[in-house]
Amino acid sequence: MRLLIVEDDVQLGDALAAALRGIGHAVDWFRDGAAADAALAGAPFDAVLLDLGLPGADGLEWLRRWRARGVDLPVLVLTARDGTDHRIAGLDGGADDYLVKPIATDEIAARLRALLRRAGGRAQPVWTHGALDYDPSARTVRWRGAPVELTAREMALLEALMLQPQRVLSKAQLQEKLYGWGDGEPESNALEVHVHHLRRKIHPGVVRTVRGVGYALGAAEDVE
Repeated sequence: MRLLIVEDDVQLGDALAAALRGIGHAVDWFRDGAAADAALAGAPFDAVLLDLGLPGADGLEWLRRWRARGVDLPVLVLTARDGTDHRIAGLDGGADDYLVKPIATDEIAARLRALLRRAGGRAQPVWTHGALDYDPSARTVRWRGAPVELTAREMALLEALMLQPQRVLSKAQLQEKLYGWGDGEPESNALEVHVHHLRRKIHPGVVRTVRGVGYALGAAEDVE
């Protein structure tokens, strides 16, 4: 999952970004709404973690602007504003969830998984595709009931494909899902290497190559 954090507190933003990267997410962190707004126009984020007390226009104002513009990403508000009226304003302003600081990283990660499930139309916590099972909360993959050891990047690639099982994703789209701007430029063949490893570790048909376009999740009947 590629996440956008909008948080002006340096210590909190740095800690949150590090913790979410540590569990396999690509993360970009900005300290004001204008920078986050520019980032949203340039990368395919899966969700936004938004502080309300930002310099200049506050987080709620940016959220309203994004929703008015048609930005439909899941937004999780993280704020010190704990009044009922603040919660109502945040949810009515377009937030999908609202948490009051301080918050444990584990809870934030769980809330994000729930938002992602709803956004992807998945009610079950374990995602199943043929004989393949992926549990995003435990970060585990099973093939025909047996555990499969994947690296963080391989798991992120599998998650990106399983989120949109009917869609062909270009190399650029997948790389943007796997790498934040602070991760440096990936090797030119990095994505192909990750695809090769998924096929070797799980099943040759788990990732389908669409020549001249990109990659897609293999048909469920091909990975039985």
